[in-house]
Amino acid sequence: MSTNFNAVPSFSVISGDQIHSAIFSNVEGVLSVVRDAYLAHHHGETVNPDSYFLRFPLRPRDRIIALPAHIEPRHGTAMTGIKWISSFPNNIERGIPRASAVIVLNDPQTGYPRVCLEGGTISAARTAASAVLAARALNRNERAGAIGIVGCGLIGRYIIEFFLATGWSVSSLYVNDRVSAYARKFADRFDDVFPDGAHVEETPEDVVGRSDIAIFATTASAPYVRSPDAFKHSPLVLHISLRDLAPQLILAAHNVVDDIDHCLKANTSTHLAEQLVGNRDFVEFTLPAILAGGAAPVRSKPIIFSPFGMGILDIAVAHSLFEQVAAAGRLVEVSNFFFDAQ
Repeated sequence: MSTNFNAVPSFSVISGDQIHSAIFSNVEGVLSVVRDAYLAHHHGETVNPDSYFLRFPLRPRDRIIALPAHIEPRHGTAMTGIKWISSFPNNIERGIPRASAVIVLNDPQTGYPRVCLEGGTISAARTAASAVLAARALNRNERAGAIGIVGCGLIGRYIIEFFLATGWSVSSLYVNDRVSAYARKFADRFDDVFPDGAHVEETPEDVVGRSDIAIFATTASAPYVRSPDAFKHSPLVLHISLRDLAPQLILAAHNVVDDIDHCLKANTSTHLAEQLVGNRDFVEFTLPAILAGGAAPVRSKPIIFSPFGMGILDIAVAHSLFEQVAAAGRLVEVSNFFFDAQ
């Protein structure tokens, strides 16, 4: 983001269709950007404050979250911005997505906002990239007899699409959603993709029990999966939605998080586990440290990856897409957005 200091900076907008096209033209590129952001975080080159939750007393399920972030790598371009993402679950009944978002990137030198990007697609993509990166690091290879997913929304779809786009060898897909019609639609979407098809299961435990890699991508606000029996085969669990698993299941597993301080808060399953035992000793690994060459857990018991989802990932992916769209000459500039009153 270069700045001409002799003029008020320009301001541009990048739409969701541009972002979707750019993401799926280079999914491996998105994974690389997210990996670099994790490594920058590991090396202390990021500022990632706590997320700020705007809640509504009369509508406790609704919320809007602000995630500011800054990345200043020793070698490379500084990035600054904020994601403003809403979660209104009743939107699903209105026939529109639950979540919507914008991301604003600021010029690190002047502080001026330079571009506003549709953020829902970026948020889904960086979440999917984080999940697939974790699976690569923790599964030891890019093969899985079966993948299972609980929660058949947009995030779940992006995760499966990212697995497919990055060449994973998977025989079958098992799905579950509290709304059976969503599960059926999800399974139908992917049924022809997997050699042994896609199958709807009655319970989340059935999904976990049948899967080598089990993914939770729900809107759950409190744990509802409690039985350890489904985890006896030591699956890799990508606990994207953070609040599905009882704390006892967390304590019985190898735990990997993206950032300990961020993840162990807001009544996530890992936070509940901390409250139960009074310490954080059960969190043995972080994904950034593993990506930097640190030790990874062995499959002696279930491995659970719980990513709180840091704003640095959104800003990094947004910045990469901004550069990609700008290089293609497809930025939509808003004329005279900033008024120079001098």
